[in-house]
Order: sequence, then structure tokens, then C-alpha cells
Amino acid sequence: MTARPDRNGPQVIPQPEGRRQGGAAPWAELADRKVTLEMVAGSLGRYRPRRIGRSGAGPPERTAAVLVPLYEVDGRATVVLTRRSPRLRSHSHEVSFPGGGHDPVDTDHWATALREAEEEIGLDPMLPRRLGELDTRVTVGSHSWIHPYVAALDEPPDLVADRGEVELILHVPLDDLVGDDVFSEELWPIGGSLRAITFFELAGDTVWGATASMLRQLLCLALGVEDRQQ
Repeated sequence: MTARPDRNGPQVIPQPEGRRQGGAAPWAELADRKVTLEMVAGSLGRYRPRRIGRSGAGPPERTAAVLVPLYEVDGRATVVLTRRSPRLRSHSHEVSFPGGGHDPVDTDHWATALREAEEEIGLDPMLPRRLGELDTRVTVGSHSWIHPYVAALDEPPDLVADRGEVELILHVPLDDLVGDDVFSEELWPIGGSLRAITFFELAGDTVWGATASMLRQLLCLALGVEDRQQ
């Protein structure tokens, strides 16, 4: 494995030998890429999430949930992300959604996502309004089923990071994610086949892996474009 030096942010992204350049962004041909909260809500209201596994992968070791919090300012939908604390034993400095493992005290995975968001970024669990769910998927490293829940907030939230888990809270307009030169794709040899790995290059951070895959699906649904990865 090698670490590519031209990614943004303090995280180390290991990349396997034999990787290849992937395709263009699914929305590359769109002239109008504006994404609103109404577009996200409408597309998720019609979508039925699937469970996406990997060929040759064993059964997942646990289940988890993440919250995809969205709010709108001046017609621009914005997503809340976190940069994981360097104190964490794994995935330190990685950009992710607030979330974590399902706990027996949680009534369901939606409850897991709300609890974790409150613990990590101080989000009041009464504020998120559930819009829908993205595809459940297995992570590359931890072999967990992740349930991603998309939620709307009526206004920009007042958040406080738990420094033991979160180094930085990021507020990223979705319009920025679909801008030119932000998206890239690589094909990684995993489990005997090539798997598409998505990257979003932000100012000071790279979003990749499961988080980038979820953002990719969210944007494709909102913009009404087909995603060959899914």
C-alpha cells in the first residue's frame, strides 16, 4: 500500500498498488448543478434504499448508523461533516458523518444516528427531521453495515465538537461538492475485483471511502442522474 501525498488534509489515505483512474463525475454533463433541500427531500421521498455488499466479503461484524444533517441558507443546501479526532485509534483525521455503532439501548438505527450526533457534535436530537435513508453498505475496513439517515434542520445548528472524537466540524454547501475539479474516482483492486472509490477534494480536507460514496449517492438522487457505481 502507498499513501498519495497530493490529497488535502492531515489524514493518511492508503492506496493499493494496481489502482487505476476511474470515470468522471456522474453530474459532469449537467449545466445546472444547483442542489436545494427541496430537491433532496423530493428524491429521498421516492427512493427505496438497498443493501449493498461486496463479492467475496464475509458477513459484517456489526451494524452502525450515521446522520447526514442538512440545512439551507439562501437556497443553498449545506451538509454537516466532521473530521475525526487524531486521538482515535483508527481512521484518525478522516472526514465522516456523525455516527457510530448500534447500541442495545437504541430502539433502532435512526436512534443510533441521533444519539451519536448528539454525543459527537452536540446536535439536539429533537431538531433533525428525517427525510429518508440512503443505501445500507459495508465499509472496506471495519466490515460494518452502515445505515445512513438524511435529515433536515430548520436552521444552521449551534454545534460543539466532542474533542475526544471530533477534531473539526465542517459545513459544506452541496453546490461546492459538484463543482469542477472537486470529484475524482479511482478503481481499487479489492477482493479480486476493481471497486470504484470516490474522492471529494475540499479546502483542507479530502472526503473518501464510505462517506464519499454516500455523498455521491445523495447528489445523484437530488440531481436526478444515474450513478453507474450503485
